[in-house]
Amino acid sequence: MRQLITYLLLLLGSIHLYSDESYQLGEGVHIGSLPLYLGGYFSIDYQHKEDFNRYRIDDLALLSYGNYKKLSYIVELEYKALYVHTDDNHNSTTEWNPTLHIERLYGDYALNDNFCLRIGKYNSPIGFWNLTPINVLRETTSNPITSSIIFPKFTTGIALNYQSFSSHTMQAELLIQHNTDLDDEYNNYKVDQHYGLSIGYEYEDIALKFNIGYFHINHTIEHNQRYYGLISAQIDKEQYQILSEVGTQADKNGLTTPYALYLQGLYRWSENHITILRLESYHDKIQDQKEQIAVVGYTYRPYYPIALKVEYQLHSHHENNQILLSLSVLF
Repeated sequence: MRQLITYLLLLLGSIHLYSDESYQLGEGVHIGSLPLYLGGYFSIDYQHKEDFNRYRIDDLALLSYGNYKKLSYIVELEYKALYVHTDDNHNSTTEWNPTLHIERLYGDYALNDNFCLRIGKYNSPIGFWNLTPINVLRETTSNPITSSIIFPKFTTGIALNYQSFSSHTMQAELLIQHNTDLDDEYNNYKVDQHYGLSIGYEYEDIALKFNIGYFHINHTIEHNQRYYGLISAQIDKEQYQILSEVGTQADKNGLTTPYALYLQGLYRWSENHITILRLESYHDKIQDQKEQIAVVGYTYRPYYPIALKVEYQLHSHHENNQILLSLSVLF
């Protein structure tokens, strides 16, 4: 594991040292005059609980993207939890998962200045957090529970987006899936139907968003039809950011997740140093889990596409208290 980490750090250093003006770290490599950029990202992390340690290569992904006139596309292939080594009181295990997953694969077509059509597998346009899934782009190693138990993270289908541009921005998006997932192993819910509506509003530093939707879980006998709602708000100033999302989920028999919410604040001491505080609470009836979580974190960015993070999580179920460390790079 140490040799692998050393290799990745040397690779990163060589990319930065030998790159010329045509290459910017985090933007990928432009292939000739083609509408084609190649890049990727990786993240490695360490987790410590009482009597438990985990060392992991969590993400190793390859990205391709580009645009030509009204067309644009993204292809993202990823090894998830490629290497996992755990130590506890009972044993030590090492696991390799060399399966390359399709995280995103979609194309966009700009119908005009206001409407855009998207086809393929994409991040569900729900809330704010779900639209920045890459470790290096967010300020904590962990994700709030709200982002994983309320709605499907990915949708394979069609999305129609409308956006107005003036002193304020109005946005509406309709997403439709009536087929199985493209690589359903890479999703928090295995769905074969997903319909949703997103409405957003932005004015200066303030953004609000409202989402509702329905999805059908494939190969599930009970609780396979779910309905969700999510309200999100963000204030993003130059020196600080406040972000909050509140969601709920139900099936035909009633609430499956009565509530899942978080409130996060971050303070930018400079471009390189950021501190974070996040408070979470959720109640999941399907898994019979109810908990409150406080997360305190610090992120150091020597360059924006490189993030070194440390966070401490305090749980109401104290056995879940943990420390997380990570290094993530977008190249």
